[in-house]
Amino acid sequence: MATVNPHSPGTLILLRHGESTWNLENLFTGWTDVPLSEHGVDEARAAGRLMKQAGLRPSVVHESLLLRAIQSTRLALDEMGLAWIPVRRSWRLNERHYGALQGLNKAQTSEMFGEEKVKIWRRSYDVRPPDLEVSDERHPSHDPRYAGLPPELLPAAECLKDVVERMLPYWYDAIVPDLRSHPCVLVSAHGNSLRALAMHLDGLSEKEVVELNIPTGVPRVYELDAEMRPKAWRYLGDPAEIERRAAAVKAQASRST
Repeated sequence: MATVNPHSPGTLILLRHGESTWNLENLFTGWTDVPLSEHGVDEARAAGRLMKQAGLRPSVVHESLLLRAIQSTRLALDEMGLAWIPVRRSWRLNERHYGALQGLNKAQTSEMFGEEKVKIWRRSYDVRPPDLEVSDERHPSHDPRYAGLPPELLPAAECLKDVVERMLPYWYDAIVPDLRSHPCVLVSAHGNSLRALAMHLDGLSEKEVVELNIPTGVPRVYELDAEMRPKAWRYLGDPAEIERRAAAVKAQASRST
């Protein structure tokens, strides 16, 4: 892709949070609120340094309601000397809700549901895992941060298609208006919510988007035109390290423990 001009209007940065403690243990995390691992803290700080070195200065941030994204934003902005800029949060940028799989690892899910079924849930576009019962403490209705949402909006489980459908209204209603009034906007979120946004921006097919592995802690920078269409995009950082992190993300989907 062509080089992104860091000073051009309409610069959008997507940042997947650094490695979380449950990423490290290869657990289905979803909406479970877990912190960054020590390595994830380092990744988030390094992302801030990369953005600063590239001359990028976001003036507003959009992030999810989950701690690992919130921590990543704070650490990256601290590195850039931008801890004071406004941050807007929305559940629509949360990770995919993995339903009854949350808190389990692949070995456990394979034992419970069968390896082929688990593979479909993990890598398909429109097949949801089993729902959580509303009575289950993992259901978002028990979390005070979602108390103001209508019950019908709270997922019991999601596929990637569901994430696309709940993320796009926020793109149009919140992120796009900020892109029209701010030269540079940062979105700090998760593998699936950022895949959903990349699907929209890059015109990816259902097959292409499920194969997209966004590395943790690596800024993905878009230069957008007046119609909010990408003119160019690139990752910041060392290509070999970016490839290694993307491969690590892909490996999480195939590890058996």
